[in-house]
Amino acid sequence: MPLTRAQVERIAHLCRLELDPAEIPQFEHSLSRIIEFIGELDRADTAGVLPMAHPLPGLLQRLRPDAVTEQDEHALLQQNAPAVAAGLYLVPKVIE
Repeated sequence: MPLTRAQVERIAHLCRLELDPAEIPQFEHSLSRIIEFIGELDRADTAGVLPMAHPLPGLLQRLRPDAVTEQDEHALLQQNAPAVAAGLYLVPKVIE
């Protein structure tokens, strides 16, 4: 499905790109080829393919244990704040 000049101009506008009118035919061709390639990928039979957690077989992601390693110093850190209420830092209002 080839893109039209108007579609390329619309895409450029949405991306906030300023294209030279001489560049538009090149982008029409390039973007059309990308969309065609995506269409080819959509037609690939993936019925028997299982999702992978890692692209290389036999490798696992090393995970650290989910354990607390630091103490809660919330109250200590809030002692330096100029204004605190209900455990929250109070800041000046900047939007009216």
